[in-house]
Parts: sequence; C-alpha cells; structure tokens
Amino acid sequence: MGENETVETLPFGSWPSPIDAALAAAHDGKPEYVGYVGDEPWWTEPRPAEGGRRTLVRKRTDGVEESVLPAPWNVRSRVHEYGGRPWTAARTEDGPLVLFVNFADQRLYRYGPDDREPLPLTPVSPVGGGLRWVEPQLVPERGEVWCVLEEFTGEGPSDVRRVAAAVPLDGSAAENRAAVRELAPEQHRFVTGPRLSPDGGRAAWLAWDHPRMPWDGTELITAEVGPDGTLHGARRVAGGPDESVAQAEWAADGALLYASDRTGWWNLYRDGVPLCPREEEFGGALWKLGQRWFAPLDNGLVAVVHGRGAGLLGILDPESGEVVDCAGPWTEFDATLATHGERVLAIGASPRSAYEVVELDARTGHARVTGAAHHDPVDPAHYPEPQIRTFTGPAGRDVHAHIYPPHSPSCAGPHDERPPYVVWAHGGPTSRSPLVLDLEIAYFTSRGIGVAEVNYGGSTGYGREYRNRLREEWGVVDVEDCAAVALALADEGTADRTRLAVRGGSAGGWTTAASLAGTDVYACGTVRYPVLDLGGWATGGTHDFESRYLESLVGPLAEVPARYAERSPVEHADGITVPFLLLQGLADVICPPAQCERLLERIAGRGVPHAYLAFEGEGHGFRRTDTLVRSLEAELSLYAQVFGLDVPGVPRLGLTV
Repeated sequence: MGENETVETLPFGSWPSPIDAALAAAHDGKPEYVGYVGDEPWWTEPRPAEGGRRTLVRKRTDGVEESVLPAPWNVRSRVHEYGGRPWTAARTEDGPLVLFVNFADQRLYRYGPDDREPLPLTPVSPVGGGLRWVEPQLVPERGEVWCVLEEFTGEGPSDVRRVAAAVPLDGSAAENRAAVRELAPEQHRFVTGPRLSPDGGRAAWLAWDHPRMPWDGTELITAEVGPDGTLHGARRVAGGPDESVAQAEWAADGALLYASDRTGWWNLYRDGVPLCPREEEFGGALWKLGQRWFAPLDNGLVAVVHGRGAGLLGILDPESGEVVDCAGPWTEFDATLATHGERVLAIGASPRSAYEVVELDARTGHARVTGAAHHDPVDPAHYPEPQIRTFTGPAGRDVHAHIYPPHSPSCAGPHDERPPYVVWAHGGPTSRSPLVLDLEIAYFTSRGIGVAEVNYGGSTGYGREYRNRLREEWGVVDVEDCAAVALALADEGTADRTRLAVRGGSAGGWTTAASLAGTDVYACGTVRYPVLDLGGWATGGTHDFESRYLESLVGPLAEVPARYAERSPVEHADGITVPFLLLQGLADVICPPAQCERLLERIAGRGVPHAYLAFEGEGHGFRRTDTLVRSLEAELSLYAQVFGLDVPGVPRLGLTV
C-alpha cells in the first residue's frame, strides 16, 4: 500500500473487491493425476470455460505446456462416480502413446504418434451405466492395458461388478466385450488396479466389500502372475474389517510397501515392518482409485505425503525412519505422486498459492514449480490471512478449523461492528478442508465476510479415533462441531452472533441442512447438491459405492429405522425457519435432484424465504463457468439480503416465500 493510500471504513460485507465470481470460477479446480512420460511431466487440468472438461497437459522438454487433447475430449473416469486415475502414457521412438478414459462414453482410448485422432479400445455397453475403466497401466510385453473394469449388469445403480481386466492394445475389443480378458475371478465388490512387481511375477491390489468403506477396512492381496497373464494364488497379506490399507506399491527390490492404519494412524510398512511410526498420516481416504500418498524411488528412498491436519511432501529413508521435508512455500500436497529416477512430481499449494505442479529433486532437496504455475490474478493483498485453530466442542472434545477473517488492503469495518461469518462444512464427510488459497473464500473475505472451515469430528488427517467420532453420529457430531465453532467466534467477539451462516456441498450440504433444521445458530444457509433424505438415499437413491455408507454413519437401517427419519432434514422441514439457497445439478446421480424436490415440497407454504437453482448438465459438484458464477453470485446475494449488506453489481437473488 502506498504512503498516500488510506483505509476506508465501510460496513462489513460491503467492501469493493477485485475478486468477482467470474475470476473465482476461472480458477476453480486443480491439477490432478501427475505422471512422467519419458522425461516429461504430465497431469490433468480443469477447463471450466470449456464445458468443465478436464484435459491432459504435457510439459515438453522445451518448457512449453500444451494440451494433449483438444475439446471436447474429457479425460475423466466415472468408476464409483467419483472416478480415479484416467490416463497413462509411454514414450515410444515416434512420440508418446497415450491411453485415457473419455468422460462422455467412458470408453478407453489410445492416441499414438500415428493416430490422427484417439481410437477406442473398449466397447459401449447398452446395459445400465455401461462399461467404465480406471487406473490404466500399460503392460507392453503383453500388448495390453490393465485396468479396473466397472461393468453394469442391469439398470439399477447397484447392478454392477468390478474386476481387474486387460484390454488389448490392438483395438480388437473396441466392439467386442469378449476380447477383454479378466485377470482374476470376481471375489470382492471393490478392487483397485493391480500393481505389478518389478520382475512382473507378482501383483498386489486392495479389495473391500459392503458395508465397509475403504477407510473402514480393506484387504491387501497379492497373487502370482501366471504365464497366461492371469492372477492366481491370491492371499491376504494385510488389512481386514477394522484395518484400512490405503495404498500399496512395490519397491525396486521387490519389497511390498503399504500404508495401514492398524495403529490408529496411516503409517508406512515394508513387508509388514513399520518404517516411520508416528501419530500422523501417511495415507488417507481412498475416494478415488489411483490416489497416491507415497511413491518409492529406485534408490530405496520413498517420497511421502504426510502430516497431521495437513499434507507435506517429504523423502523417507526406510533405513533410518527419518523424513526430510521439501523446502518451499507449499504447505499442502495432494494425494498424487510420480517418480522418475531421483525426480518426484507432486501437486502443492499454500494459503498464498493455488495448487501447482511441483518437481522435487530427491538428491539435492531442491523443489521448483514445473507446471500449472500459480499466477496472482489480483494483488495478493486481497487474499485472506487464515488462522489454524482448535476449538472446544461438546464434552470438551477438540474441533479443528481454519478461520479466514475479513481482509482487504483498502477497507476496514467500523470499530463497533462485528463481521458476518459463514461456516463451511466440507463434503465426504470422511475428508477434510485443506488450508490453501481458494478464490471462492477470497470472494467473501475480500468483501468483509469471514469464513470458518470446520474439520469436524469424522474428518481425516487427525487419526482413526477422530474419524470414528462420526460413526452412527452423522447429523449430530458434525452439526454440533460446526455450531461450536460458530458460537465460539461470536462469543469471543470475532463474529456477529446475529449474522452467522452455514454452507456446504454433498455431505456438507447435509450438515448445512441438518444445522438449519436442528439449531438456531444460523440466520441463513446455502445447501449445495445435498443428502437430505436418509431413507431414500439408503434404499436405492444413490450410487453403489456409497449405498451402504450410512450403516457406519447412521447405523443399519433395519436396526435403527427411526434414526433415519429423526435425522433427515426432509422430515423436519418445519424446523427450517430461516432463508436458504438450494443448489443442485440435474445430472447428479450421487445426490439426485429428487432429494431437493422432497424438501421443497415440505417447505412450500411455510413462509420461509428460499431459492432453488438447478443446473442442466451438472453432476455432483459444479464444473462449468456459467454455473460457478451463477451459484456464487446467488450465494452472496442471499447473505446480502439476510445480513443487510450493500453488494453492487451482483444480481439480486429472487427468494420465494
């Protein structure tokens, strides 16, 4: 700030800001699924302005970043609906050979140096959700791509089977399902892609069955690879009903590395021996197949993403158990890693920078940005300055949160006024909010509205005991913890008690709606693609992956049916007495629009101001620029109307009474 500039006193929430909804939308999403193709770093990247597609990006040796596939190609898998690693590639004499899943038809494609356009390798199935593929890996000696196949056998969301399968590279399966070779008999409801040992003689993968989710309990299975390329002699070597193995990889010397939470924390093991026993996480919740929290290097060292309430990038020495963390500004790394010689590819961010592709030299310890580099679209003086805090919840329990106070280089609120605050409840609920730059948060804080991200009981990053707080307590512990943070901020004078709001999407949408129906803490709320009706969700109203999730979050429906009604916001619409905004994608199969429609039927005629915005073509989570802009501006308009804020330039949201 220059010497002649002064700070203007304006009401909180009414500060002018250069961060508009279009700017926030343009920077929505993050790079994912890094990999090396020869010496080149590759990754997937969002394109909100191109219909929300994800493209595959390569960093050429001359330093130029280029999109490998033009629109409308969309490199994204729908396995489990949340997807997973959708691509692999190899360097050939003539150029890269790329294998990828296209979102529109879910077929696996090859795109080689001699191909004018991508060629399908797998057929389209007319049954149910079709044939879907994820975690492709090239097995050149067999002329195949090994993947996880998700195959629908009927029209219902749970009419599905999953197996490891081999797809021929020659295209012979493009119209012929019978040409796809299954690697092992179907034995489990869920499997990850098999990892081949360095000598190609063994394979390792994870498996689990309903009603467990992968963070509850998985089995680590190994098998021999027969001369015909099938897997036989499968046996469990780790994991079980109460032990979650999050990832497994082979070391260069043939040892099996895996991350298990058998001690209450996801720690690393080598052939069953702990490498670095600590009360912190070296793994996480396996929401997407192909997530990697660790990656072995050829020299025996292991690149790791680890921490407690955060994910740092480090290099673990298995001999000493010591971890040396990557130096640099990044304070959070995503669950995707790749190695090439002594190089490590990762995706890191910080409170001052969005996610970018980072390369670490494991020999020198030097790290640098190599792709998707963060560039400040506005003066970073407008970014929030977050605080990591721990609050006291009911029964004295700790509640972790990130607090983003209002912040502007040119504005301040009146001394006798406290700012409005919005509590953000993350999705999952077995997940957490990372402490990174998010222009959606800055959209509010730069206008004088505070944000509190609550990593309520049940969140990852703080050990299994903290995760298990939510077992059979969903709609109770999460609601209580969010309320505890909101009220503590008001009690200490940080927030205005009369101007508190709550917002969240997916499971966070559930927590938001449950908070509005069951507490008097908030003056309004924004509910995004939510779970609202537990009974409907548990009886065929969602996809297969989470269809039994409520047995751990709420309890078995057959045993506690009353609990499903007691906690469902749709059954307690009369408890919602404050204004709310409901946002929904019409193509969402995880939290279908029917849930929102039931709530709207129950709220009709009750005199509660509300708005419902439904978006064609959007699924679970918004990806398109126009949707992102409309939903963000509508949310701000809701707060402006309820809190009495002046926000010029933002379309007024029409509220129905």
